[in-house]
Amino acid sequence: MTLQRVAYKSLRAILVLALTTGVYTLGQTRPAPVDPGVRGGPVGAGTPLKGLTADETAFFQDGQARFADIEVVTNGSNNGLGPRFNSNQCLSCHAQPDVGGSSPAQNPLIAVATLNGAKNTVPWFITQSGPVREARFKKSNGVGDGSVHDLFVITGRTDAPGCNIAQPDFLPAGNPLTGRGGNPNIIFRIPTPLFGAGLIEAIPDSAILANVQSNASEKSALGISGHANAHLSGNVNRSANDGTITRFGWKAQNKSLLLFASEAYNVEMGVTNLLFPQERDETPGCLFNATPEDTLNFTPTPATSGNSNTAVLSDIEAFANFMRMLAPPTPAPATPSSERGRATFAKIGCVHCHTPSLTTGAKIASGSSTSPSAALSNQTANLYSDLLVHHMGKGLADGITQGGAGPDEFRTAPLWGVGQRVFFLHDGRTTNLVDAIRDHKSRGSEANKVIEHFTRLTTQEQQEVIDFLRSL
Repeated sequence: MTLQRVAYKSLRAILVLALTTGVYTLGQTRPAPVDPGVRGGPVGAGTPLKGLTADETAFFQDGQARFADIEVVTNGSNNGLGPRFNSNQCLSCHAQPDVGGSSPAQNPLIAVATLNGAKNTVPWFITQSGPVREARFKKSNGVGDGSVHDLFVITGRTDAPGCNIAQPDFLPAGNPLTGRGGNPNIIFRIPTPLFGAGLIEAIPDSAILANVQSNASEKSALGISGHANAHLSGNVNRSANDGTITRFGWKAQNKSLLLFASEAYNVEMGVTNLLFPQERDETPGCLFNATPEDTLNFTPTPATSGNSNTAVLSDIEAFANFMRMLAPPTPAPATPSSERGRATFAKIGCVHCHTPSLTTGAKIASGSSTSPSAALSNQTANLYSDLLVHHMGKGLADGITQGGAGPDEFRTAPLWGVGQRVFFLHDGRTTNLVDAIRDHKSRGSEANKVIEHFTRLTTQEQQEVIDFLRSL
């Protein structure tokens, strides 16, 4: 009996080992979905909204032109760069696949670092084929920080004589392409696309709140709640100033396109303006212009045609007008695979955060007139976002709190135009949509159950979801 038991146990161990090895081998060899990369074909982005008036078109074109202007420190047509900055024009960060988009495939910051005699060293996380990134420090001098620490300084530039300040210390280095590893005190953000931003701004708070209540039981069963980004009470991200819903930026921290534009002008390029009139670095010897550097032009050149005198506007107002009247991306023609993927995307629960569409208000002004704009009013915005902030778990946490959005919380990224984006997630850690989806799962993420549903799909079904996303 003893020998029989030994033989039985040995046989059982061999069978368990064989089965385990077979399962492991199956798991290792199962085909995986493939991200085909940036979608080819027509760009379908960077154009104005359909139905703009002649006046609105003039303001759109003026803002678009200023969006491409290069800033200098002194003695140029656009003064105000620095003392600390990340780049010298809006377009350098928002260029993929066209003006107003996201980080381009070839990084423009390499050239900006030493332009006009500057002595900057290119930080380790900025590479030729990597994304445009801004750096935030979790702490400075032992206390909480969270603010942007600009990559470059104007020291050495021919248009900034006598200025002598140093770049921040971003070492030790990590993986230059993913931005992972390296100095644990630094986190990164990449530019958010601006296409369709005016439609997002025009969505009433009531529409966002109604969507919160839609399919509430299904969302709850999946662990999806959305979280307050609020100094005030409420169940969505709200402005500390007036209690209305904020919606721009990675953590939905900015209320309006004007605030979004003016903050970026000051933080990313160092240009003071009417909303942010002080320099971020007031080192003597590095201040060359009267502040604010971007103001209204009280004595503009008369308009040469029509009555659209765009010259009176400040740059931040022109930027906001451009973004407000920038059309959303045009998706690719549907295919059987992308349509099946669209259905699966909904079935597994992705739409509970990435809401396919919301509707703008009935009477929305364009910014160049107080009259309702036909291009912005009563429009369906196919943005694929609920504009709320959600817990995304330890794997995506950046350790930064903005308003009421905490260290692992982010706004649901709008997915329109995702088919032509190069870099994904808030820090640009990947160019692969499959990896971006899988990175939604980690301890504490509201997306965990949805991603589990995705992983249980067949390879073909997963591929169809990817094909759908790349069609947007």
